[in-house]
Amino acid sequence: MFKFAFIPREEKFFDLFEDSAQNMVKAAQGLKDLLDNWQDVGQKVADITELEHQGDTIAHQIMALLHRTFVTPFDREDIALLSHTLDDVTDFIHAAADAMLIYRIDRPSKRARELADIIVLAAAEVAKAVPRLRHRDQLKKVLDHCIELNRLENLADTAYRSALGELFDDSRDMGYIIKWREIYEHMESATDRCEDVANVLEGVALKHA
Repeated sequence: MFKFAFIPREEKFFDLFEDSAQNMVKAAQGLKDLLDNWQDVGQKVADITELEHQGDTIAHQIMALLHRTFVTPFDREDIALLSHTLDDVTDFIHAAADAMLIYRIDRPSKRARELADIIVLAAAEVAKAVPRLRHRDQLKKVLDHCIELNRLENLADTAYRSALGELFDDSRDMGYIIKWREIYEHMESATDRCEDVANVLEGVALKHA
């Protein structure tokens, strides 16, 4: 006897995209909590690491579903790219947190907190945009989220440049500079990937609205 799924197979892509976006939001919030409340650092980084693993699992599920689905809700290339870019955001959030633990950072910097705040805003914007993909009449509204994500990436780029300038102005300790430069790069890369997500979402919206 054949068993029929209550949810059409292509709907599962949207479920997984939303799961990935929500996982990203949790990771971003975890990073912000780490920097705002600098205690239990090891456990907080472990929690973010677990979210990074969950993100990888969701990305694998999307790719597995893509390989066994004949009719997809939008272009296969866009599905794969959106999956990877969503996962990349969480990966870079984790990389920043993990570097802080590995390098035994004494306390977070003001610029790190600023970048974490922007990452939280960008992740939240992605999480608002992604559910609109399943509703054709909401695709044009995705473009508004893309504009906001571009604005947030510009803010992050400005904060990143300021952070690097201050880093070299305020310290002659090359070890300290190298550690923080890597952390700032990971954080800025997280916002870059949010902009990449926006570019994929914009492409999908323009093709199918």
